[in-house]
Amino acid sequence: MSSPVSTSGALPVLDLPAAWTPGVRAFVTTRAGGVSAAPFDTLNLGDHVGDDPACVAENRRRVAAAARVTPVSLITMAQCHGREVAWAAPGAPAPADALLCEREDLALAVLVADCLPIVLCDPESPRFAVVHAGWRGLDVGVLAATLAHFASPRRVVAAIGPGISPARYPVGPEVAARFADVPGALTPDEGDRSRLDLVAVAVAQLHQLGLDPAQVHRLDAVTDDSALFFSHRAGAPTGRVALVARRDGGPS
Repeated sequence: MSSPVSTSGALPVLDLPAAWTPGVRAFVTTRAGGVSAAPFDTLNLGDHVGDDPACVAENRRRVAAAARVTPVSLITMAQCHGREVAWAAPGAPAPADALLCEREDLALAVLVADCLPIVLCDPESPRFAVVHAGWRGLDVGVLAATLAHFASPRRVVAAIGPGISPARYPVGPEVAARFADVPGALTPDEGDRSRLDLVAVAVAQLHQLGLDPAQVHRLDAVTDDSALFFSHRAGAPTGRVALVARRDGGPS
């Protein structure tokens, strides 16, 4: 299902339903509500895409305020399309594609512009995580690596944020071959190319890792046209939106 845009303070966001993220408040930012100029207009959160650093800092301050944390407590990672998992802590971003946390004073942010942002929650413990899942991360097992840090992966609930749709994601045979055994992941395109469904891959992997279908949720919003979100495929350079998650009165 999709979630309508609401406001957190003055910031337009898509709230993920509480049932999808038990004990955690999670939302996805849009490209509106910030101060960056084109082509990063306006709420670009990426500090590696060529935007004015002062604008990025102000945009992140606004997102931190929406998450009700201080800017230093909005934790990002140096995403590298791999399977490294790091514990969230203030300071320099760790080179990782998943962040783990049990603290209520930190908000975790995964930055995307077509890749899938995913939040994982354990309803019976304080532990939660955010994951950056493009085709490379899914191929090397970033979901399995992250779930290995949960005491009981089978009770974890997953929520998948907006990413690129297969209609806008043609890939070559070398990428398609990596997901040939995933039902529904590939549809034929022109010549030897295929269209890749990242959500189908992520859902299949989560099921294989022990999550029941009722524990896996997704927003049906997509990044394709870059009107509501940034999309690298639609046109680079571009900015980054974030899935932001924070403990919200869950178990301690």
